[in-house]
Amino acid sequence: MECEWKPDEQGLQQILQLLKESQSPDTSTQRSVQQRLEQLNQYPDFNNYLIFVLTKLKSEDEPTRSLSGLILKNNVKAHYQNFPNGVSDFIKSECLQNIGDSSPLIRATVGILITTIASKGELQNWPELLPKLCLLLDSEDYNTCEGAFGALQKICEDSAEILDSDMLDRPLNIMIPKFLQFFKHNSPKIRSHAIACVNQFIISRTQALMLHIDPFIENLFALATDEEPEVRKNVCRALVMLLEVRLDRLLPHMHNIVEYMLQRTQDPDENVALEACEFWLTLAEQPVCKEVLCGHLSQLIPVLVNGMKYSEIDIILLKGDIEEDEAIPDNEQDIRPRFHRSRTVAQQHEGDGIEEDDDEMDDEMDDDDTISDWNLRKCSAAALDVLANVFRDDLLLHILPLLKELLFHPDWVVKESGILVLGAIAEGCMQGMIPYLPELIPHLVQCLSDKKALVRSITCWTLSRYAHWVVSQPPDIYLKPLMTELLKRILDSNKRVQEAACSAFATLEEEACTELVPYLAFILDTLVFAFNKYQHKNLLILYDAIGTLADSVGHHLNKPEYIQMLMPPLIQKWNQLKDEDKDLFPLLECLSSVATALQSGFLPYCEPVYQRCVNLVQKTLAQAMLYQSQPDQYEAPDKDFMIVALDLLSGLAEGLGGTIEQLVARSNILTLMYQCMQDKMPEVRQSSFALLGDLTKACFQHVKPCIADFMPILGTNLNPELISVCNNATWAIGEISIQMGPEMQPYITMVLHQLVEIINRPNTPKTLLENTAITIGRLGYVCPQEVAPMLQQFIRPWCTSLRNIRDNEEKDSAFRGICTMISVNPGGVVQDFIFFCDAVASWVNPKDDLREMFCKILHGFKNQVSTALCLIAGSFTMGDKTGNHPREHVTLYRGGGSKPLPVLEEGVGGRW
Repeated sequence: MECEWKPDEQGLQQILQLLKESQSPDTSTQRSVQQRLEQLNQYPDFNNYLIFVLTKLKSEDEPTRSLSGLILKNNVKAHYQNFPNGVSDFIKSECLQNIGDSSPLIRATVGILITTIASKGELQNWPELLPKLCLLLDSEDYNTCEGAFGALQKICEDSAEILDSDMLDRPLNIMIPKFLQFFKHNSPKIRSHAIACVNQFIISRTQALMLHIDPFIENLFALATDEEPEVRKNVCRALVMLLEVRLDRLLPHMHNIVEYMLQRTQDPDENVALEACEFWLTLAEQPVCKEVLCGHLSQLIPVLVNGMKYSEIDIILLKGDIEEDEAIPDNEQDIRPRFHRSRTVAQQHEGDGIEEDDDEMDDEMDDDDTISDWNLRKCSAAALDVLANVFRDDLLLHILPLLKELLFHPDWVVKESGILVLGAIAEGCMQGMIPYLPELIPHLVQCLSDKKALVRSITCWTLSRYAHWVVSQPPDIYLKPLMTELLKRILDSNKRVQEAACSAFATLEEEACTELVPYLAFILDTLVFAFNKYQHKNLLILYDAIGTLADSVGHHLNKPEYIQMLMPPLIQKWNQLKDEDKDLFPLLECLSSVATALQSGFLPYCEPVYQRCVNLVQKTLAQAMLYQSQPDQYEAPDKDFMIVALDLLSGLAEGLGGTIEQLVARSNILTLMYQCMQDKMPEVRQSSFALLGDLTKACFQHVKPCIADFMPILGTNLNPELISVCNNATWAIGEISIQMGPEMQPYITMVLHQLVEIINRPNTPKTLLENTAITIGRLGYVCPQEVAPMLQQFIRPWCTSLRNIRDNEEKDSAFRGICTMISVNPGGVVQDFIFFCDAVASWVNPKDDLREMFCKILHGFKNQVSTALCLIAGSFTMGDKTGNHPREHVTLYRGGGSKPLPVLEEGVGGRW
């Protein structure tokens, strides 16, 4: 029998020696041990030795025994399917026999091992596991009960879905009532385990829990004032989740729950306070928030504000007493991985400058990274932010008296928290804050020179939250002083301040746009000086500030003196970085924006940049093919290198226009692009379609021979479930149709029905609707006979989609198309003619021949729409009094997956 297995003494000693050596701090010793452990995995009973050391060798020290179990856990994760039955049965048996070991460390290790085996699909093949663990809960031996509960908690965390399935005959019907019995156990550890187990099933609304929801809530209330912090934390966590899924059950008790959460948000244990603080974030998303909280704001606001102060331990961990650290190299582990976000093309609307992301408090600096990604300070600030968005200016009644005291407090920690409060309420309370800003903004600008680095850094962020207001005022009063001081802080001697200033300046650039043109020399001088000053981490943020500047001022950057300042340091960094260095991502993003802005000014640098991008795409595709054919021998490539290269090629094509033709002619980019357009990764396809559109505009003579291959791929990617891919494919089809003219006719059937379906689809994002409408219009312009018969199916959403975008070439060609289609099929517009009139009225200054087309159609329908005709005739005499045609501006996003509102950290705007 397997349980009679006995180790060979010599083999056992060898393994023990290895386990001892693996605890050595010497990395070469650890590498050697790792290699020998891998070799031992070839022996079937090696894992028997490991479980033997963990469970039976009680003469050994606990760290060695636990380490043996953790190595076994890793083997289970990697090779469990290859374990012989005898070995896996022996391990399972030993786990269940030793779940009650007298050592908490060994019990926890056995629990981890059990849940790892369970997560490998073994819950089905280990039918006695759950009944046995539930039985052990009733043991009078504390160690056995606690060990079994520890294992069950881990199983509930890792396998919640399968526990609630028919596959296991729904064991939760027994387990949840069982867990509820232990809420009143005399051991705080057991009580905590019991709540944690049940909590795993709240968000999924597991039926077994919903049947017992009232006793569960009653038990939670009974434990509300438990002396054990871990129990209070789990109670708070449960109430926060119940607020989301069973608000109906909490509403009758809401007054008491709010009072309780106010106490817990001030709990002496910060982990409890953090869980409780999440309550306010979740409540703010509920429709009842205003009604529930309006009577408690006078208590709640001071609690949240108090939670926004740095604690003493925060300041120690942040090295808040170190003011000058610019010469200290960054710890590479502290630099977050950068992920490139692919390019999406969008239209510009009336009144827009550069389009912004919708992320709200995602542009805070990484001030607290060294503490944790999420703490009480950040949660309190995020809660204040969302509540400001709920209560708007009503919140100021409770905030302003506190702010007066905080902002001018002699203690820098209190003052710093006041500046954070001011930033947190910026969005929700902006209207009510406007009367105070003429006094507050100069005060904040002064705070940029505070002697404490943490005050200077938070001031950068808060000022960025009011950048929109600053830019709306006379520039000499607020913008110029703010810009001047922010540029000084970009060159601060503290790295955290440098980072915050760079991020804040990028926000200011997005808001100010061409307002910054008079100061470009001063701005560039500062940003270029920072190249030689910054350590690794902030250099990556500096690239973003430069790229955002290029996006914001556009062609105004194309002056020899600016190019001479900006390009040498960028090209120097470009030459220093190897092809596999992920720092290429932000640098290539930056260069893409710079190339687009400089246009012909980028010509002297374009050939080596172009060639390297092509090589990056080629290299990544080659690696992907090797990995696909021999996954055991080759690693999967990081396709972000290919995506970022494709996007920079798009930037070059957009900026250089026809002058890129020779580079395209001498390269195999179209062949590579054909492969990228069929890649499994949506972001690769997204960027390749953007490049296809830009190359179509820049040098169609090279794209045209490939159209027969490209069009079917574009047609299959008109899937609105993948919004950004669909958007770029749609835009590329529109650009191709303008170049192809009537030769587009064979391809209409490949794309038209999908496009009509998209434009009629409910809840389609605005950008996709606009690009779809433009592309349908362009297809109708070049092939009216093929598209016009479907006019009635899309005319209404077509008109509403394009009524708000600025006059530009894309809008021009789309409206020419719709006019041509109406002339072919006038009956298709009859029912929705008023929508057409409304869309025509959106034009400020159409070209003369387009105006003639409008008039011809309008007069043709004049008996039906005399009123609309007057309206539109009048609209052409208004608008741009100078007669200037508004500049076309295609906005490129670096957007991507959206973050939850509450996360206060440095954010980067940009492309989808």
